[in-house]
Amino acid sequence: MITKMKNVRCRGGCHLTSVVWLIIFCFFTAAFAKTPVRKIPRTSDSSALGVQLNIKNRQRVVIDNGLVEVTFSSPDGDVTGIKYKGIDNVLEIGNDEDNRGYWDVVWNKPGDPIIFDKLVATDFKVIMEDENQVEVSFTKTWDLSMGNSTVPLNVDKRYIVRRGQSGLYLYTILERLEGWPDVDMDQIRVVFKLQKDKFHYMALSDSRKRTMPMPEDRVSGQPLAYPEAVLLTKPINLKLRGEVDDKYQYSCEDKDNKVHGWTAEDPPVGFWMITPSNEFRVGGPNKQDLTSHVGPVVLNMFTSTHYAGKDLNTAYRNGEPWKKVLGPVFVYLNSISPKENSSMLWEDAKEQMSIEVNRWPYDFPQSEDFPSSDQRGAVTGQLLVRDRYVNQRLTYASSAYVGLAAPGDVGSWQTESKGYQFWIRADRHGHFVIKNVRAGNYSLYAWVPGVIGDYKYGANITINPGSRIRFGHLIYEPPRNGPTLWDIGIPDRTAAEFYVPDGYPTLMNTLYTREPAEKFRQYGLWNRYSDLYPNDDLVYTIGISNVKDWFFAHVTRDAGNKTYDPTTWQIIFELENVNRNENYTLRLALASATASEIQVRFNNPSSDRPLFTTGAVGKDNAIARHGIHGLYWLYGIDVPGSQLVEGKNTIYLTQARSDGPFQGVMYDYIRFEGPRGT
Repeated sequence: MITKMKNVRCRGGCHLTSVVWLIIFCFFTAAFAKTPVRKIPRTSDSSALGVQLNIKNRQRVVIDNGLVEVTFSSPDGDVTGIKYKGIDNVLEIGNDEDNRGYWDVVWNKPGDPIIFDKLVATDFKVIMEDENQVEVSFTKTWDLSMGNSTVPLNVDKRYIVRRGQSGLYLYTILERLEGWPDVDMDQIRVVFKLQKDKFHYMALSDSRKRTMPMPEDRVSGQPLAYPEAVLLTKPINLKLRGEVDDKYQYSCEDKDNKVHGWTAEDPPVGFWMITPSNEFRVGGPNKQDLTSHVGPVVLNMFTSTHYAGKDLNTAYRNGEPWKKVLGPVFVYLNSISPKENSSMLWEDAKEQMSIEVNRWPYDFPQSEDFPSSDQRGAVTGQLLVRDRYVNQRLTYASSAYVGLAAPGDVGSWQTESKGYQFWIRADRHGHFVIKNVRAGNYSLYAWVPGVIGDYKYGANITINPGSRIRFGHLIYEPPRNGPTLWDIGIPDRTAAEFYVPDGYPTLMNTLYTREPAEKFRQYGLWNRYSDLYPNDDLVYTIGISNVKDWFFAHVTRDAGNKTYDPTTWQIIFELENVNRNENYTLRLALASATASEIQVRFNNPSSDRPLFTTGAVGKDNAIARHGIHGLYWLYGIDVPGSQLVEGKNTIYLTQARSDGPFQGVMYDYIRFEGPRGT
């Protein structure tokens, strides 16, 4: 209730009370406020048509629920057509039927060339058929008579169409039996190729949406230094002329990769890939991978060595058995009227993604290999940090990444690809609840933003159906020998806080000119180091320099004629007193490494032998593929006090390998510690 009213004199001498001003303010606020985007109505299951299955000449399987009509080749098990909202087929009809919607595996026997296997099935079976749901299966059983061109896997590709659901659920069950041949399986994915004449607009997130080039534009364009990158010189859409297109510019961390896809204008429809869980993906929540790209192509990457390289363990040796369910994921289609705002399609796709996430784990897949919620377990606890040189008390592991993955060494989860992983972010007090964990044996892992290193619980954990394990307080003691004398960066496993230069004006992707935090995705930033430091290398002075004086990637220098030189960075710091009888410690955390070697010297850049070398490290290729991180590496280097002097000291960091422009590391964090106990 308003008890006092202040009078306000207007120019004409009239008096307006504060209540009147409030009414006027509310009126104009309402008048000029942005009209909210109308939600796309959803069909309820009760009002929707029943699902119908039609098998044609044993070569075509058609499932229709009145919203979408999906056609499969039989017994191959490819998706050859999706009819939706007046479009007879949203998939590219100019492609062969086995090049529209399919699964594939990139594999090889040790030492042999890689092979693309599209997992062509040999048998078809109806798993479930009623008016509410149809689930079908396309299978292949491997044996030695199939030779070397087919990946040694038993394959069961499953597809589900449900009543009232505007889309297609899909998953696959892959299995190796004990004693089968040694193989590497570097990539497992599902691919959809849409009609190129209809789908031109791609969306990955609220800030990463744009009109995309045509596939012909890449053919007519100028190939750049890295194979996937093309400069658009003669695009069909002239507004795109002079831009760079590279599918790796649209990569995404798995934790954020829940929905992406394309929209068409005539008619206005959307095609979306929704991933409600990451349990079947590899390498942890920060693993980066491809999403959608020019084609138009929509991907779901279940396994890949992108941003990790062969350090990711994709090798199956000594007859190792293996079985894994990949998915289910949801291909979602939506539509609006031509008069409505096309942004509704993206907003609706995000809403549908939230619905699918909340439904996980699904209760409708019929495979006994996919456990329902009551067949799963949970883990709860609180993670705390003990670092006495920072705080005498335990501190909360705020926003820690806490996960269950296959048993292994500390940090092994980031190179693990064969089992399931379950990750959650702890709250600000370090509390975590990991729900819906498949039964099995795991290790509990964690890492804490702002704290170096990895946590691993000491014993393996067995999850049984319906079990709930309560850990109580878990304490992480990060690597530490002595007090911090100085540090550079933020220990968050990325190089994002460092200096990321602007891209070349002639090699831009305009999507990232509007988003400063994303400009590391611009093409060619590795060459900007040579522009900024054509003769001498980076020098960083503790107490004077700041993180923006530190280039985001320690790369080679372009020496011309396709030759490259090693580079040596300097860190200058002062010590008032030196204990020459004790060791100091240099902590060196890398956010990425590609075919590199970091050599560390103190106060003598010409010494024949460095105090420390990483040796050849890294295969993640994150520099060339526009990532701000790849795999995480942490080194603790003992520095004898005899190597130091009172007054000015210099650390020389040499990136010694220089066969090409893409070799280098990204630093995450560097810390220099005094002797233990000081």
